[in-house]
Amino acid sequence: MNEMFLRSSLLLGEENTEKLKNSKVALFGVGGVGSFCLEALVRTGVGEIHIFDSDCVEISNLNRQIIATNGTLGKPKVAAAKERAESINPEVKIVPFEVYYSPENSADFDLSQYDYVIDAIDSVTSKIELIINCQKVNVPIISSMGTGNKLDPTAFKIADIYKTEGCPLARVMRYELKKRGVKKLKTLYSPEKPHKNGTDTIGSAVFVTGTAGLIIAGEVIKDLLDKF
Repeated sequence: MNEMFLRSSLLLGEENTEKLKNSKVALFGVGGVGSFCLEALVRTGVGEIHIFDSDCVEISNLNRQIIATNGTLGKPKVAAAKERAESINPEVKIVPFEVYYSPENSADFDLSQYDYVIDAIDSVTSKIELIINCQKVNVPIISSMGTGNKLDPTAFKIADIYKTEGCPLARVMRYELKKRGVKKLKTLYSPEKPHKNGTDTIGSAVFVTGTAGLIIAGEVIKDLLDKF
């Protein structure tokens, strides 16, 4: 066993640590939520992670994205994420896709190869496409609801989409998924009412988005191991 995973193995067990090493996860979106989720997956020993994002690191990302530093400004997010992940665990296999997942290109990606899919996408259209396509091939997926304009990291909950409340994004997703016959979906959401900031720009704080990403990672680990 890789010595870097000794402490987590004491909690998870060597057999489960090996199971994580042999797991393949897809992460769509490596921004405020996704970058912290990736960090936790890598540090817990998930062996192969495919990451999808079309954006580059911008100065406005510095406040909340763990891959964003002055040294990564201008780099594709997936490249910055891959570099950081491999600097933590050189044995991890990170496969980057500098692409915006959408209904127009979704057929290009084989979701059935994954043990788990994480939706940390901002776009409702892309989220719906990903969720439906995962469920078609019976691949587990967890979807992040809204984290913008929120200040309470302790408010996050894991719940089925139809049991969410107080989240504007979740409300839209409930409506759209019900129309399309989706019966269930594991989500991370917060019932905290979004704070108005007087502009059209969504405010964000690292202690909120980062917490969301870490909770999602924990849920994925638990599901992969069928544990806790």
